[in-house]
Amino acid sequence: MSFQNILANVENGVFTLTVNRPEKMNALNKQTVLEIGQAIKQAKEDPSVRAIIITGAGPKSFVAGADIDEFVGLSPKEGMAMAKAGQDVFKSIEDCPKPVIAAVNGFALGGGCELAMACHVRIASDNAKFGQPEVKLGLIPGYGGTQRLVQYLGKSKAIEFMMSAGTVPAQLAHDLGLVNYVTTPEQLILKCHELIVAMRSWSPKAIAGVIASVNAYYNEGVDGYATEIEEFGKCFGTDDFKEGVAAFKEKRAPVFK
Repeated sequence: MSFQNILANVENGVFTLTVNRPEKMNALNKQTVLEIGQAIKQAKEDPSVRAIIITGAGPKSFVAGADIDEFVGLSPKEGMAMAKAGQDVFKSIEDCPKPVIAAVNGFALGGGCELAMACHVRIASDNAKFGQPEVKLGLIPGYGGTQRLVQYLGKSKAIEFMMSAGTVPAQLAHDLGLVNYVTTPEQLILKCHELIVAMRSWSPKAIAGVIASVNAYYNEGVDGYATEIEEFGKCFGTDDFKEGVAAFKEKRAPVFK
């Protein structure tokens, strides 16, 4: 599948998705959001893919927000449709059964912060900055930011974060719980791959079960405990479980397929 605004590459089981609009600081327009959704679907359905990295082109920006030019002249109904489309794509990232890591290599503002939050893990370079500055435009976050930010920061900090329209550096984002690791720009992708190596050592079906069960905690109307019971039970019918138990008993490393 060819793309206009993103780069997609698969190597050694890792699907790397790069938002490629450096002249626009990788801002998200409708086409880019659509292509991200298509790429995630492609990676999800490719049996050779074990993990996904999302990053931005160039040294300055992960994704520096939405493309404001597309906002001009929208009606309330059209604005709602835009938010729905973005939320659907970002939810597909959050629900992907394969680990998705955001390699935040610069500004992650507005839609960029929302994109990073939709990923399962966030690793940031020490020059990265995070923010939800939509109120400066008379807007609010529309791609899930008002919901996911509360999950990571708690209500009080999340509201302050959005109402102040400020930005926070990578280390503070880490201290607040928004970022998992901070590293240098040179080591950013390497750190992502190091984490993926650890994840790939274990059962991909169990990893998918962890993602589904944790996400269920935040899904309204879904019983997270019931989801955990279901996912736990499903594991017993897998070859991965048989291999894991056999390896444990034989005191060797498991080999999951």
